[in-house]
Amino acid sequence: EDVNMSGSLYRAKLKYANFKRKKTNSNPRHGPFHQRAPSKILWRTIRGMVPHKTARGAAALDRLKCFEGIPHPFDRKKRMVIPAALKVLRLRPERKFCKLGDLSNLFGWKHQELISRLEGQRKVKSEAFHKKKVATQRSQKATAKKVKVSAEDQKVLEGAGFA
Repeated sequence: EDVNMSGSLYRAKLKYANFKRKKTNSNPRHGPFHQRAPSKILWRTIRGMVPHKTARGAAALDRLKCFEGIPHPFDRKKRMVIPAALKVLRLRPERKFCKLGDLSNLFGWKHQELISRLEGQRKVKSEAFHKKKVATQRSQKATAKKVKVSAEDQKVLEGAGFA
């Protein structure tokens, strides 16, 4: 829901409204289906970039997981940044942009407040964990500097590759 999209929210709204107009004339339940959740919109966008009708593309789509927020098993994992996708590198500063969550909210996604509240709680816990982790690392480095190693132990360590 925090994915940035180039162009103003008004422009994105017009484009998504145009997409929502498209339906099967004889029976709209046959598709295309217009998802409201940001994770589903992102999933469908990525599906358009993948050859999903081949076995290779279908396997790639099966491996793709999209979520709103960061759910439990993944909130403890180390996150990665894709430098090529940073807004600073992709958009010029004067250009307008919007968030996918805001677009979804306009078209009927009802969980934006819930996700923002849960993400706020997760960020508080994550910040506390990070501060504790940094403090332990500092104390470990300090104790490692204080430790004296005998000459013969130092030779064994150097032989094993630990200078």
